Amino acid sequence: MSLPSNQRHFVDIKDIPGDALRHILETAKRWKAVRRDLPKGALDPEPMLVGHALAMIFEKSSTRTRISFEMGMQQMGGSSLMLQGGNMQLGRGETVADTARVMARYVDAIMIRAKDHKAVVELAREGSIPVINALTDRSHPCQLMADIMTYEEHRGPIAGRHVAWLGDGNNVATSLIESAVRFGFSLTLGCPQILAPDTAILNWARSEGGKISVTDVAEDAVKGADAVFTDTWVSMGDTRTDDRMEALEAFQVNSHLMSLAKPDALFLHCLPAHRDEEVTAAVIDGPQSVVWDEAENRLHAQKAILAWCLGKI
Repeated sequence: MSLPSNQRHFVDIKDIPGDALRHILETAKRWKAVRRDLPKGALDPEPMLVGHALAMIFEKSSTRTRISFEMGMQQMGGSSLMLQGGNMQLGRGETVADTARVMARYVDAIMIRAKDHKAVVELAREGSIPVINALTDRSHPCQLMADIMTYEEHRGPIAGRHVAWLGDGNNVATSLIESAVRFGFSLTLGCPQILAPDTAILNWARSEGGKISVTDVAEDAVKGADAVFTDTWVSMGDTRTDDRMEALEAFQVNSHLMSLAKPDALFLHCLPAHRDEEVTAAVIDGPQSVVWDEAENRLHAQKAILAWCLGKI
């Protein structure tokens, strides 16, 4: 991806230097600690986005993404406006380039949850303000920043640890692969062969020295893992078919699979979850699950991403 060098975008983890990603995470951790005893709607002690506006474009439905970005801008003293992709001229034939140029005249940054990753890349390339990828069919980088923050606040540095992924080799899995390279942890992806991760991203990760392996045996994926990640079996835009569901049955995260990971392994899920489908209730509601901290950390991580994109940190 070729984007303007004078602008900070947050489109894919692989396109951001590791030291910048680490700076964003450490900032998020500090800011979370500062807010511990503040009301949810209170301004940060040093609200650094006063006078700044964020446009939030949604082509897909959202709960955590919308609330976390909106509250993040509020806490930092800025404002946000929500736009439904289908209600914009973008949804009626206006080019992405024209939309990017117009929006740059109104707001300071764009957060977009899009169906097509290429549209997000073009929005960043053609505009003159930061663009943040809040989920596309290819990747979900904001989620992984919150995930790594969550792991580290419970278990310390993730570098050198072993992480397991179970399920579809989807957009979250892609960002997890990129994160393994940038943050220095090893990763085994347990996926059915028909839902394996994209070959191109695996090749990129290995060319960058990433310790990435793929297996179609769920038990092999989780052995000795420090953390076990999964996601819903039917992502937005995917079709629920009998073949798909049957292929994924062996990759359900249950007590048996968790017992093969390390005794203190954490369970993470980006939510929403379908209990007793991709994960059993005993696991997601059990003592190894950190999914609620993970959801909260979307707020803190994204605030730091916003500040980084706008040159405030």
